[in-house]
Amino acid sequence: MPIVDAENEHFWRSGATGQLRILRCRACELWIHPPSPVCRRCRSRDVGPQEVTGAATVSRFTVNYHRWQSDLDVPFVIASVELDEQAGLLVTTNIVGCAPADVRCGMRVTVEFEQIEDVWLPVFSPEVKERVG
Repeated sequence: MPIVDAENEHFWRSGATGQLRILRCRACELWIHPPSPVCRRCRSRDVGPQEVTGAATVSRFTVNYHRWQSDLDVPFVIASVELDEQAGLLVTTNIVGCAPADVRCGMRVTVEFEQIEDVWLPVFSPEVKERVG
């Protein structure tokens, strides 16, 4: 479980409302993740959480086969997904809702949340295409 503090609470508890929140610089509009109190582009301290769409693309991934805990189902996918809001805005996460063998780089995914106590872990599942007809 992550250690939740004032700097990252917006991220770990945003799933309570079903919307992923990422820090954004109010001066230059750069998205900032992992959380930082200072914008890396303009050095402003005027940063705050803002909702993102939750849409992303799998950038890179690995399939884990090691059972780190007795209640952990393996295999599972650990991935870096790039959020649509900004090139290079990466979140490390798990890919759920499909077989590990079906995950590929470039795959479109959307955020979901898995609640454990007072933390909502953002995980991503394959994007569902709208059916025509």
